[in-house]
Amino acid sequence: MQLSRTLTVILLTFLVAMWGVNWPLSKYALEFAPPLLFAGLRITIGGLILLLFALPRYRYLNLKHTWHIYMISGLLNIILFFGFQTFGLNMMPAGLFSTIVFMQPVLLGIGAWLWLGESMNGFKIVGLILGFIGVAVISINDGSGNISTVGILLGLASTITWTFGTIYMKKTSAKVDAIWLTTLQMIFGGIVLLIAGTTVENWTDIAWNQTFISTLSVIAIFCTALTWLVFFLLVRSGEAGKIGSFNFLVPLIAIVISVLFLGEMITTKMVVGLILIIIGIALVNLKMKSLQKRGNMQKGDM
Repeated sequence: MQLSRTLTVILLTFLVAMWGVNWPLSKYALEFAPPLLFAGLRITIGGLILLLFALPRYRYLNLKHTWHIYMISGLLNIILFFGFQTFGLNMMPAGLFSTIVFMQPVLLGIGAWLWLGESMNGFKIVGLILGFIGVAVISINDGSGNISTVGILLGLASTITWTFGTIYMKKTSAKVDAIWLTTLQMIFGGIVLLIAGTTVENWTDIAWNQTFISTLSVIAIFCTALTWLVFFLLVRSGEAGKIGSFNFLVPLIAIVISVLFLGEMITTKMVVGLILIIIGIALVNLKMKSLQKRGNMQKGDM
């Protein structure tokens, strides 16, 4: 399915904005619930919401021949990604951990080049590197917090599983329906996380007050269900490496929201990081038409 340029921009804007909002909202929600149970709740609820959109498309399910695709995608994109992320955040500073997680666009750009046959050039390479440096400049704490080797490994594991999950979805996109894929992987992954949370955490630790329920609802609907659906629709319709590059904006938006609503300070490194991120995204998404025209002109002169 090919999306129009305008719709693509709208979906990308929504995706990046909601994933950016997700970080401060989730941090706030974790004051009322243990991490694994919270992750399981948000994902399971999100999957059940998407089921309402998926059911009218039951003829595209073909579960008999494609069940393994849903399970593998759920394992990579939900269970391992959120599992590694949840435990890793408890072992090291959130800024440094988020920097590691958002190496995903770099790995995705490389993986899409190696396994999906997408183009790779000097502009993309420099853009991906600048984007990562921009996230690092913004996110890394100034020497505060203890650095955990296990936490770093969990951050890398989270990034790698998300990268391979996106690549796997792209390679199998012609075999499954995008809405069913997103729905079933979230329901499957959410249930597994709830089971895991039940074994190591207590349901009685959840504060079922109005604040938690409303925050969980916003996260489950907008920051989980709709964002993952939009993400996979975009991946299916365009180049995975280019779409992934916009994830560099997610921590930036999260920091801006924290400044506006949590009273955090705007720093020089935030401004520098923003400039690097914008340049990086521009280079990754730079159309090569001018270079192609130049090449054609050179061929014509020969």
